[in-house]
Amino acid sequence: MSRRVAAIDCGTNSIRLLVAEETPDGSLRDIAREMKIVRLGHGVDRTGRLDPEAIERTLEATRQYARVIEQNAVEGVRFAATSASRDAENRAEFIDGVRQILGIEPEVIEGTEEAVLSYRGAVATLPDPGPSPRLIVDIGGGSTELVYGEDAPRAEISLDMGSVRLTERHLSADRVSESDIEAAVRDIDALIDEASQTIDFSAVRGIVGVAGTVTTLTAVALGLEEYTPELSHGASIDAEEFTALSYRILRSSATELSALPAIHPGRIDVIGAGALIWARILERVANEGTLERVTTSEHDILDGLAMSVLDSLSLEAPQRG
Repeated sequence: MSRRVAAIDCGTNSIRLLVAEETPDGSLRDIAREMKIVRLGHGVDRTGRLDPEAIERTLEATRQYARVIEQNAVEGVRFAATSASRDAENRAEFIDGVRQILGIEPEVIEGTEEAVLSYRGAVATLPDPGPSPRLIVDIGGGSTELVYGEDAPRAEISLDMGSVRLTERHLSADRVSESDIEAAVRDIDALIDEASQTIDFSAVRGIVGVAGTVTTLTAVALGLEEYTPELSHGASIDAEEFTALSYRILRSSATELSALPAIHPGRIDVIGAGALIWARILERVANEGTLERVTTSEHDILDGLAMSVLDSLSLEAPQRG
């Protein structure tokens, strides 16, 4: 019987579950893939603490995921919390709650590990990941991971910029002002400058974008009437067109964004900030490297986590035998 595993990725804006089954060629087949907007990181950038209501929202989602995991009789589970939990001084309260619900030890993973897991999950599942060397861009709610490599990661960095963090700092107005945008751009560009000390943007030949900001923008670019992961996964979009779309989304009001059915209601207030991060990265790579088209992957750290669970089971197998 094929092995089943589960992974939960708990970020700043959303919490996601993957239950997957190993196939004969060693890849994963989805059994269940779910996402809930819980905004765990609400206010963390300002206060340094997880809000009690945000903790409870996230724990309730974890309880629901626990029931799905139990129904599918998985052999291994991994729960990873990222940016908001890394930054919060009271994260132990949240981690203790997750431990009680799932009966496993939750992990607060470092940004560099998050980046490597995102790379593995993104590239392994794409039929055509595009030209290489490539840059994997994972824009989250609290941080953005950049990973440079070919068949495997060669350099990675985690930057303290994300759609929720940037919104709370600069872009919380319904229709943002140009001065707000300029302030946000200064923050983003300074961090991209920092990343350039680790990653040579001039060597990049292709980009793979993952996670909610990029997949949502992809659905809008494709003109989808509803968010359909099967159509977004592997999509190749002209880099200049993608950049222009990102700036249009940034300057759109909440009412205008609500009229786009591909945007989840829970992302409307933060998608502009994520779009600005995406646009600045695309422009930087286009200016310094060679970038014509961008590939979107619906698979990311969540899939990387599930693959790591399978790796652990394989290592344990001889001992059980």
